[in-house]
Amino acid sequence: MTTHSALRGADLAGLPLANRLAVAPMTRVSATAEGVPTDAMAGYYTEFAAGGFGLVLTEGTYTDREYSQGYLHQPGLVTDAHVAGWRRITERVHAAGAMMIAQLMHAGALSQGNRFRTGTAGPSAVPPRGEMMPEYGGAGPWPVPAELTAAQLEDVVAGFVAAARHAERAGFDGVEIHAANGYLLDQFLTDYTNRRTDGYGGPVVNRVRLAAETVAAVRAALPSGFVVGVRLSQTKINDFTYRWPGGADDAEVIFSALVDAGAGYLHIASEGRDWIETARLDSGDTITALARKVGGVPVIANGGMHRPDQAARVLDEGHADLLAIGRAALADPALPKRLAEGTPPVPFDPDMLHPAATLANVERWRRENGGGPAR
Repeated sequence: MTTHSALRGADLAGLPLANRLAVAPMTRVSATAEGVPTDAMAGYYTEFAAGGFGLVLTEGTYTDREYSQGYLHQPGLVTDAHVAGWRRITERVHAAGAMMIAQLMHAGALSQGNRFRTGTAGPSAVPPRGEMMPEYGGAGPWPVPAELTAAQLEDVVAGFVAAARHAERAGFDGVEIHAANGYLLDQFLTDYTNRRTDGYGGPVVNRVRLAAETVAAVRAALPSGFVVGVRLSQTKINDFTYRWPGGADDAEVIFSALVDAGAGYLHIASEGRDWIETARLDSGDTITALARKVGGVPVIANGGMHRPDQAARVLDEGHADLLAIGRAALADPALPKRLAEGTPPVPFDPDMLHPAATLANVERWRRENGGGPAR
């Protein structure tokens, strides 16, 4: 029997992986009120490693005591207690055979729960599109954010650096800078949320500046063997149709700036379930193939990658080097083993995320549907 392409070993910026399947970052809102990872979270993450995933990416972790936290019960990487909680998890994930990368996130204007601050902050005083997400504890329209000052931008970068150092102490194999899905660094990249007239606004080369400065500062603060990657997307949690207005030209500027700043890999988030077509740019390239061509670093594709046929095509045709799987992994943490066996995985049920996207809700769903516990 031919081995599926996703089951081949891989190298991610010097990090050896058993296969090309990664667990995508998924917000779980299941840490303590203080942001400390719990035993239930340890079981949750370890289950993916035991199920055969070569790489486990964490949910977005907040980076400072200012405006970075996006959700109540979101984990952080700010305090010694956070570090200790994550260390218990990384040790278990490593023992089960997988590598683990911490995703560092600043919510910016898309914050709907912050225990440190009232109000939100972003590149400009522009309200985000859409409404908050009830699955993550929000309701109603997003507030108008305060515009971050130049001094506050320096604090944002310093927060990412401090959190990355905490991630190293916690035993992670690397960090992923979250510049996707509508959060702060993506708000700077997005033309309609960034109306600044300073060096961080205007053309795309300016709008990517904060993300590039963040990557450069994090890379400089860590040992060379510690992986630093970036997650990007055109679409957002509150805007599923947005595309970079300059198309492939914008993409080339963004990819080049981040790789030049020190990104060891690029993780391109979902463009839709029919990925091969929805991720295609006007140039004819898929966005990930262009990232590979321009950046010359490994690229992770995310969006519908649980489908064996699409997963094989993405890898075999050179669209990406690794595949990140979200909801399908949540439904079946042993998906890689089932792929190797040729058996169908447990299908995803949207009820696993409703009424709340918590670990407790997944446990409830599994009990009711005959599955095992989340931990």
